[in-house]
Amino acid sequence: MTTIRLATRESALALWQTRHVAGLLRAAHPGVQVELVPMTTRGDQVLDTPLAKIGGKGLFLKELEVAMQEGRADAAVHSMKDVPMALEPGFMLAAILERADPFDAFVSNSHDTLAGLPAGAVVGTSSLRRQAQVRALRPDLEVRDLRGNVQTRLGKLDGGDYDAILLACAGLERLGLGERIRSRLVAPDWVPAVAQGAIGIECRDGDTGVASLFAPLVHAETTVCVGAERAMNLRLHGSCHVPVAGFATLAGGRLHLQGLVGEVDSGRCVRAEAEGPAEEADALGQRVAEALLAQGAEAMLRG
Repeated sequence: MTTIRLATRESALALWQTRHVAGLLRAAHPGVQVELVPMTTRGDQVLDTPLAKIGGKGLFLKELEVAMQEGRADAAVHSMKDVPMALEPGFMLAAILERADPFDAFVSNSHDTLAGLPAGAVVGTSSLRRQAQVRALRPDLEVRDLRGNVQTRLGKLDGGDYDAILLACAGLERLGLGERIRSRLVAPDWVPAVAQGAIGIECRDGDTGVASLFAPLVHAETTVCVGAERAMNLRLHGSCHVPVAGFATLAGGRLHLQGLVGEVDSGRCVRAEAEGPAEEADALGQRVAEALLAQGAEAMLRG
C-alpha cells in the first residue's frame, strides 16, 4: 500500500483542485492512499498589498515546497498560472492536467459586458495583465486592486465596492459558481494568463517513484500548449510584476501562439503571434517573445 501526501493551499479553490487530483490518482492506482496536507502560504496571508509588490505568485508555492523538502509532503498541486517560469532547484513538474476554460470572466450584478459598463465604473482585479487590457479597451474606467480568494472578491462586488470584477472562468466553474459569469473575455481580443485553467503537480526533482504515479494524469495537448506559453514567458522574464499574457492552441499537429505585453498605467499593449509544429513548442514560444521584444516590450517589461 502506497500513501501519497499532496500539499495544497487552504483556499476553497486550491482544495477543490487537490481533491480533483486525488480522485484521479486513486482511479489510476486503486491501491494508492492519498492524503491532503493543507497549509497557508504567504501569498494567502498578505491581502492588503498588491501581489506584484510582495514577491509575486511564487509566494503561493514556497511553503508547499518546504513541506516537500522536509518530507511532510510528496507532491504539491498548483494552478499552473501561479507557477514561476523557472522552478526552484530541487523540484520538477510531474504532470500538467487537461486544461479547463482558459479565459477570464466578466462578473457584475448590473452589467453584461465590459463594453457595456458606463464611463467611470469601478472594475476590480489583482492582475496587472487584466488591468492593462482593461485600460487598453476602456481607458474611461476606474481600475482598482482586488485581492483575496474567490468568495472574498465576490463578496466585495456584492457589497457594492465594485461595479464589476474580473476572475478566471475555470475557478468560478470549479467552485460551482459558473452562474456568476456574465460574459467571457476571449482570445484574440482578450488574452488570458499564461497557463490559465491548467492544474500542475510539482514534486522533488529525481523522485521518479512519485512522478511515475502521476504519469496517467498527464494531458499531452495541454502540456504542449502550456509549454509554448511558458517558453514565451521565460524568454520575456515575465512574472506577475509585469503584464504578460499568452495563449496557445493545437490543431492538426500545428501549434498557434499569441502573446501580449502591456503597460498598466497607459494601457498600451504590444501583440505578436506565430504558428509552428507541436514538437517545437519551446522554439515557438521564444519566437513570439522575440517578436514582442522587437516591438518595444523590453522597455515595457522594465517598467
